[in-house]
Amino acid sequence: MTLTNVAPLTASEIKQLAADWYLKLDVHAPLEEYIPFLAEEGLEMRFPEATVYGFDGFKGWYERVIGIFFDEVHTLKQVNVQPSADEASVQVIVKWEASVWNRPAAKSQRIILDAYQTWIIKRSLNTGKPVIATYIVDSLSYYEGSAQL
Repeated sequence: MTLTNVAPLTASEIKQLAADWYLKLDVHAPLEEYIPFLAEEGLEMRFPEATVYGFDGFKGWYERVIGIFFDEVHTLKQVNVQPSADEASVQVIVKWEASVWNRPAAKSQRIILDAYQTWIIKRSLNTGKPVIATYIVDSLSYYEGSAQL
């Protein structure tokens, strides 16, 4: 669908979207705070462990992972934006650090990796703001000494 009379997506607003998204993930923000970031229709999110669709799919994934990972830190390393008519393809590299505790281990373990991702960003049909329509984790590159997923 092509939106008419809508400003083209800009690299600066997409970079801000990415920074805000990862800040929310770091603090395990309440679920409703993610609604403005995600496309109302056609949302697809491909994680290493699952592919989910729509906000309900995201909700199930998010509720699961915030029960597993803690002390998270996301550091944006790269956000490359390639705009087209009514969307933008974005290559994201984010350094992700998180702790995980697996029963009955005496201590938690630290995961440190770079996640290579592809996002498709569109303008919200309701607000006109940029939203994530497609979110794909393409690959993970672990740092030396990191625990593994």
